Amino acid sequence: MRVFAPLVMALALLSPLATEAQSAAPARDPQIEAVVAQVSGVNIEATIRKLVSFGTRHTLSDTTSPTRGIGAARAWVQSQFERYRAASGGRLQVMLDRFLQEKAERVPRPTELVNVLAVLPGTTDPERIYIVSGHLDSCVCNQDILDATSDAPGANDDASGVAAVLELARVMSQMKFDATLVFAAVVGEEQGLLGAAHLAQEYRKKNANVAAMITNDIIGSSVGGNGVRDNRTVRLFSEGVPTNEAESEVRVRRSVGGENDAPSRQLARYIKETAERYVPNMEVRLVYRRDRYSRGGDHIPFLQQGYPAVRMTELSEDYRHQHQKVRAEGGVQYGDLPEFVDFDYIANVARVNGAALAALASAPAQPTGVEIDGRLSDDTTLRWQPVSAPDLAGYQIVWRDTTAATWTQSRFVGPVTGYTVSGLSKDNYFFGVQAVDKAGHTSPVSFPKPANLRTR
Repeated sequence: MRVFAPLVMALALLSPLATEAQSAAPARDPQIEAVVAQVSGVNIEATIRKLVSFGTRHTLSDTTSPTRGIGAARAWVQSQFERYRAASGGRLQVMLDRFLQEKAERVPRPTELVNVLAVLPGTTDPERIYIVSGHLDSCVCNQDILDATSDAPGANDDASGVAAVLELARVMSQMKFDATLVFAAVVGEEQGLLGAAHLAQEYRKKNANVAAMITNDIIGSSVGGNGVRDNRTVRLFSEGVPTNEAESEVRVRRSVGGENDAPSRQLARYIKETAERYVPNMEVRLVYRRDRYSRGGDHIPFLQQGYPAVRMTELSEDYRHQHQKVRAEGGVQYGDLPEFVDFDYIANVARVNGAALAALASAPAQPTGVEIDGRLSDDTTLRWQPVSAPDLAGYQIVWRDTTAATWTQSRFVGPVTGYTVSGLSKDNYFFGVQAVDKAGHTSPVSFPKPANLRTR
């Protein structure tokens, strides 16, 4: 076991009550407040109506028409990103991620697919990447997954998500952040998450540091199929046990716990805490599962590549307005039409995304190599590797009861690489570590691994 420096140990022996006052609420960041304030519901409505005007955005639809089909839709999205690039003085980088999709269950012939991306490079830590996405394609999948010609407006699924991404790109491209932001309109979601899978694979091939990915899919309606209206809540899905967990990690988790502490679950907690501070009229409802029953979204390919990723979705869905041909039947209007989306609600979900992304990209990176001393003791000792950040202030220890959903206690411990919490047993609490900069920005929590695990 590594030996702590005397300074570290001197700091570490303070009692819990003696330092609790150091856990002050973080200062509010004017730039994050500006992101929230500048998101426009009017712009979001205009974007959704424009995307619906292309008739269908089916992945296999027309790519040559200037007015109808997936080709026209992606060209328009690219043109919007280009507008924002010009307004940013060229800092925002616009690119097309083209790839050939081979024949598959929902792709009857090899087809070129194209994701549309806008990248805002970070200023001090550009290799650390945060991605926000919506999927550009639509379909009438309930009738025929391969129907590429019928109208598929896709106002909610998922013009709502794309509109949020475009609006965030417009606002945030005028600002500077430590880390890199990627705004993505991906395709092929309805055909099997194809565009997101390709993007995630490309990042993994480059061993890119994708620190978090948020997908926005069906964030458009504040009225559910049950008739209940709620325009103040958005669901946030996150997995507890990592999709790509190795067998050695399974054994450790079974021994010490941590089923609710995967990187994606820490990301979800961070989004909730940050977003509700800056967008107080919205509740981010944590849903502790990877996605809805028997369904999936574009965050899953990123999970499969080992990247933290989560999904945002409206509180209660109306399935009459998803994947349906536009029609009136039995006095009921079917189809994913603009009249069934709430533009102000989407703007608030975009604000939730913007606050979280701005906080993530402004904060230091998460601590790595976080370990918890497994020796028998009534105290809890943690250690970690130093984070490289020019404005680093130090680190914060967080903890919660093992049955608590979110972190409830914290203590700033300064610029040290180890700390002993006296009188709090690791048997009774879960612990974590965050990096903190001089402006008060905190990283997501890093959950520790046991340094010297005892199994009996």
